[in-house]
Amino acid sequence: MESEDAWSKMEARGGYGPLRRKDAADTDGIVFAPIEVEEDVKVEEGEDDEMDDDEVEGKDNAPYEKPQFEALKAKELKNAKSVRRIAVPPNRLTPLKKHWMEILQPLVEHMKLQVRMNTKRRCVEIRSSDHTADIGALQKAADFVRAFMIGFEVPDAIALLRLDDLFIESFEVKDVKRLNGDHLHRCIGRLAGKDGKTKYAIENATRTRIHMVEDKIHILGSFANIRLARNSLCSLILGSSPGKVYTHLRTVSKRMQERL
Repeated sequence: MESEDAWSKMEARGGYGPLRRKDAADTDGIVFAPIEVEEDVKVEEGEDDEMDDDEVEGKDNAPYEKPQFEALKAKELKNAKSVRRIAVPPNRLTPLKKHWMEILQPLVEHMKLQVRMNTKRRCVEIRSSDHTADIGALQKAADFVRAFMIGFEVPDAIALLRLDDLFIESFEVKDVKRLNGDHLHRCIGRLAGKDGKTKYAIENATRTRIHMVEDKIHILGSFANIRLARNSLCSLILGSSPGKVYTHLRTVSKRMQERL
């Protein structure tokens, strides 16, 4: 009897589904009704609520002030005596011996690092000392020595120690276009130009330094300047004439001068 009464009530309200308010009084089914929220309830702000730091600092009822920490020194690190090893290629061993004092002086006197030449492993080892003040001195020194091993001159590589926004980007000719045999040799000659004229023009226009070792190209400079030099070199690799590249570089150099 109870099942028959439930079936008759369900047919009366039109079948399955949520109950209406008027039918909820005499039925034990699920009823969907709005929830009444009290007016005096205070909603707390969650962790996901976005609020600018300036707004928090400007309020007098800020929960706490931002802590101010001093810069961390190199000797306070757990691995303060970490060592960086830079491998020496066979073709750069003689230039390294010739310019050893020029490389050693800025690293020891200015960066306050400990440097030695490991003849057994054929690498240059660099580590920080108790007198090292800059926490990034070890990484800068490693980039400086690595730039010299690639083939850059010492005065150009020293710029990595003095400036923070300089980088080295390397790529191969085959990364842009697959060339073999005489086609690859002609492409390398087109990149260099007669007596290095094209390479020097790109360097002067983009304020970068370019070093080519066979089919590998290394560019030293800032991010924006490296992009301009790379685009010019890629255009030459793809077959553009040097005249078009010169015209584009002339326009770009004028634009850069106007910005400055």
